[in-house]
Amino acid sequence: MKNIRNMDVEWGYEGELGPEHWHTLCDWFSTGAKYPYQSPVNLSKNLINGQSTDRAIDFCYKTEEFTEKEFKNTFHFVPPNTESYVIFEDEKYYLTDIHFHTPSEHTFDGEHAPLEFHLVHMNNSGDNLVVGCLFTITKDENRFSKRQTTLEWNSETHQQWFDPSIFLPEQKSHFHYLGSLTTPPTKGPVHWFVFDSIQKMDQDFFERIDEGMLPFNNRPVQALNGRKIYFSE
Repeated sequence: MKNIRNMDVEWGYEGELGPEHWHTLCDWFSTGAKYPYQSPVNLSKNLINGQSTDRAIDFCYKTEEFTEKEFKNTFHFVPPNTESYVIFEDEKYYLTDIHFHTPSEHTFDGEHAPLEFHLVHMNNSGDNLVVGCLFTITKDENRFSKRQTTLEWNSETHQQWFDPSIFLPEQKSHFHYLGSLTTPPTKGPVHWFVFDSIQKMDQDFFERIDEGMLPFNNRPVQALNGRKIYFSE
């Protein structure tokens, strides 16, 4: 095992660099994998342990600048000024990254959706909170379609201006559980909020950000290990 903590450690989604081997690639990855509550998980209303308004989050998103980047085997929107945030348990978590996985990493009643976006947040103590949004990919007009979208694309500078709320469903009911990051070092704890509705993503928009990406980049579903699943309307 490589005795390094290095973001440049190569990893992937199949073969000797695949998810089942991540913990062997370096000590940092090994330490993260020891956290018992790994993500993603299967979500089902049959698994819900409680419904609580205490599990609600407030979204304080605004139109801001995002830079397009490709790293960690996927496409990312990164906000250099981190002006958008959510509030959970009176704590602010600032939006630091938006990326996607195909197919979805979380499953609903054992079924994958074609696409899952992760909106990654961090508080001032370095703790993570991630919002998961699942999508189908369609040619039907939707809010990501050219005639409907509020995203302003600049393909030359790779800098965009948009309100990240575009990724959120109108109905904000969601699952909440404690898990981990789904990419190395898979460390936890991470507060996960996954909306239970599957939205529509414009095929042209998706093909634009998916160009040159891996055909699949989803970590397999992990065991619950006795943890609780909550649900908020």
